[in-house]
Amino acid sequence: MSAQAALQVAVVMERVARPNAWQDWAFRLVEVVPDQGAFGREPRLLHDDGKTSRWVHPGFEVRLFADECKGYFLNLTSGRPAWFVSWLVDDTDPSRVNLTGVGVSYIEADRRMTADECVENVPLEPELCEWLRLFTNANFRPDTGRKVRAMSFLSPEERERVGAGGADADERPARRRARGEGG
Repeated sequence: MSAQAALQVAVVMERVARPNAWQDWAFRLVEVVPDQGAFGREPRLLHDDGKTSRWVHPGFEVRLFADECKGYFLNLTSGRPAWFVSWLVDDTDPSRVNLTGVGVSYIEADRRMTADECVENVPLEPELCEWLRLFTNANFRPDTGRKVRAMSFLSPEERERVGAGGADADERPARRRARGEGG
């Protein structure tokens, strides 16, 4: 796998007609495959038996960004690295879906779910896990330790003690007051 930070992929979705008494249509992510241009530019029907149909949605670019490495790291360390595909049911034709994104970041998938998009996942192939791992290792900068409590929340006496090294800056003033230490 090359060191490029982008891939072209296509998504295969399955549509089931009348899966139950309450739904006219159900959709399911089947797979994410490399797209080398052979699928065209528009969604294309692959199979339809009257009940179940499969559609290929070509032309998605999956680009990696250094500021999204925490999401890639979470994906890689999940025990089951995955593609995340998001979609919305078409407003004018509920028998179709509009794919809104394909990615490999847990955090991006969470953002899309928060925006009320449907997000599904399928396993990421081992060679793509390696591609993602190499990019993440080269660009990931973990969060640095705990944040220090702002001094403005401490009384003037407590600020002097902390500045002099006499008290722990993270110790809550309420706890000190509960122990009778003032504040």
